Amino acid sequence: MVTGRALHFVFKIPDRKTTAKFYREILGMKVLRHEEFTEGCEAACNGPYANRWSKTMIGYGPEDSHFVVELTYNYGVSQYESGNDFQGITIRSKEIIQRALAQKWPVEEQDGKYVLEAPGGYKYYIINEPQPVDQDPVQKVTLSSSNLKRSIAYWKDTLEMKLVEENDKSAVFEYGSKQAKLELKDIGTEVKHAKAYGRIAFAVPKAELEVIRKKIKDTDNKILTDLISLDTPGKATVTVIILADPDGHEICFVDEEGFKQLSVPDYPSEAILDRYIEKEANKTL
Repeated sequence: MVTGRALHFVFKIPDRKTTAKFYREILGMKVLRHEEFTEGCEAACNGPYANRWSKTMIGYGPEDSHFVVELTYNYGVSQYESGNDFQGITIRSKEIIQRALAQKWPVEEQDGKYVLEAPGGYKYYIINEPQPVDQDPVQKVTLSSSNLKRSIAYWKDTLEMKLVEENDKSAVFEYGSKQAKLELKDIGTEVKHAKAYGRIAFAVPKAELEVIRKKIKDTDNKILTDLISLDTPGKATVTVIILADPDGHEICFVDEEGFKQLSVPDYPSEAILDRYIEKEANKTL
């Protein structure tokens, strides 16, 4: 049985300065670590780019207890075409709404929730209730499905996530009741990823990576990057496998042991990110 833990969702961002402002000043998240890379990632962590890039992990608390966001910035890439693959992230926090209104960030009301759009067009659905202090405010990530029954078979039977909610149009999964959930919503048409496609990540014990690999192969599902070790300068090495579900959503499974070492908060990264933003603005990189 897969004993997974939901980790983060990866966004490719076109404007690092405005994006950082949105996540910090509107959503109220904190930079947990920031890492710079001189060349592309072997597991296409930054997409199909071989250039210099950066990764900023940002969230409401440490990565070992919170679902966070990974902001991937490719130097020199100022725009990404969006598809219909990503639906949104839901957060419980009336404080976000208050900050957005105070700073005149556009807010829409929709079906009892408030909708904010991050730079790049990524949507956040905000539940108008006090932000919890004893648990993660991030409730779920919602992705598109072209065939809900097929999606359920993959995520429930192949990846062994627990199906906790289902109706004609959507299904909700989890690896643990205190974790952020994954929702698949049937859009009734082909899922298109375009250039701005993201990636959802989970951690499992290292021994389970090979189990997942075998199950994917036995069921003739897709492996995008087979088991590979990824290095981060000055930090822990992790083993990952990158999969694609039937709609092409990218899924990263990383070994829990290595990731716990890699993801230790590095709070000076807040200032480091600002320094790189300023350097780029002044063309001193």
